[in-house]
Amino acid sequence: MLTIKVTLIAFAVAVVLGLIFGIMRVSSGSPDLRYHLWRRLGMGLVLFALLMAVRPGWRSGNSLWASLIVIEATFFLLPAMPYTLSTLYVEIVRGVPMLVIILYMGFAVTPALRDGTGGALDLRGLPAAIIGLAFGYGAYLAEVFRAGIESIPHGQMEAARSIGMSYFQAMRFVILPQAIRVILPPLGNDFIAMLKDSSLISVIALPEVLQQGRLWISRNFRAFEGYNSVMLLYLVMTLLLSLLVRSIERRAELPEK
Repeated sequence: MLTIKVTLIAFAVAVVLGLIFGIMRVSSGSPDLRYHLWRRLGMGLVLFALLMAVRPGWRSGNSLWASLIVIEATFFLLPAMPYTLSTLYVEIVRGVPMLVIILYMGFAVTPALRDGTGGALDLRGLPAAIIGLAFGYGAYLAEVFRAGIESIPHGQMEAARSIGMSYFQAMRFVILPQAIRVILPPLGNDFIAMLKDSSLISVIALPEVLQQGRLWISRNFRAFEGYNSVMLLYLVMTLLLSLLVRSIERRAELPEK
């Protein structure tokens, strides 16, 4: 089913975005963050730009990839930039309705990228829906990860650094394994919320559950039965996911002493 497929892929991408921006939110000015994260991301952007530049049909007047390279260089030179960028991302995206984000991705960003790259980068349809949902929920998950990381006493990080761990080693092996128990409940809630918000991708003409229901209604002129069926399908999916999330949470709980 398209609804479940979109939700699973978009949520996986949103978790990655949330983790990256969540760490950026709690790592203001960290030289490790500047060196490892931005340098690696920057190299990826540069290589992608070079590969796109030699692609047949590339438009010579396009400045998109040059802008990406300049932005990455700025991030690398300014240690505080990751925190500033993550804060702007979280505050701005959380203030925009999910429907607007999906519409903007489907009818503004996608055509601009397609025209700017000479058709080499076409995100119409399913990719636009996945990116829109992931981009929107990434901001919420960034706050979830930030809160989970900050719930761990700061002494844990200091102890890990004192025995020779780098910042990211300490985050990976010490902080995040403890924070995951705090992160799991809101993470599960956002997963269920994303499943329900996946109905919004019908506005860019993707045949998910709501769109299929509308098509059935347009053929049979029975709106009551059609929307009731859509409602029941979403209810069944969310209830099953709720049971799955609760099971995972119980497995992650610390045993009682």
